[in-house]
Amino acid sequence: MSGYWIGKIFYHEDIRDMGSGNIGTTNAFRTLGVKAGIVVMILDIAKGTVATLLPGMLGFHGVNPLIFGLVAVLGHCFSIFMHFHGGKAVATTAGVMLGYNWQFLLVCAVILLITLLLTSTMSLASITSFVLGTIYSFFIGDLFLSVICVIACAVTIYAHRENIKRIKNGSESKIPFGFPYWSSKKTH
Repeated sequence: MSGYWIGKIFYHEDIRDMGSGNIGTTNAFRTLGVKAGIVVMILDIAKGTVATLLPGMLGFHGVNPLIFGLVAVLGHCFSIFMHFHGGKAVATTAGVMLGYNWQFLLVCAVILLITLLLTSTMSLASITSFVLGTIYSFFIGDLFLSVICVIACAVTIYAHRENIKRIKNGSESKIPFGFPYWSSKKTH
């Protein structure tokens, strides 16, 4: 919801009526600009991190923190305050992993950045990172992490279903980053 509130308070715009209509980080970058996009990204990451750290802060040491993180991810995607619409939870999930296992997050972030460099397509980079990150989670030996990764991956693929259609037909938006973007600028 941070994309919605940043748009309303600082830009007097409803981000749901702009770009993809999504309230998340990527749409905030595209429609509100870099400053707003960075703020939305930080807030969405913080939401996931705080949710994951909350059980420990409250002394609930018998509760796996990933349960709280998963609730934050689902709440971001299917917000009760926005009639069960929301963002795609990429940044929020990154925050969950930051709070739970930063080394795992680092591997997923490297996958995302490499894919982004090769494709200039944020949705494809996000999906690739989630799928490969989920596969990687099976080799870590943390069953609960693997279960949460499978759920988060399924939610992410579902949230990106329209993006997947656009990727297939070649109409998905590129971002101003990566080799395809830079090479298109050289030809102009």
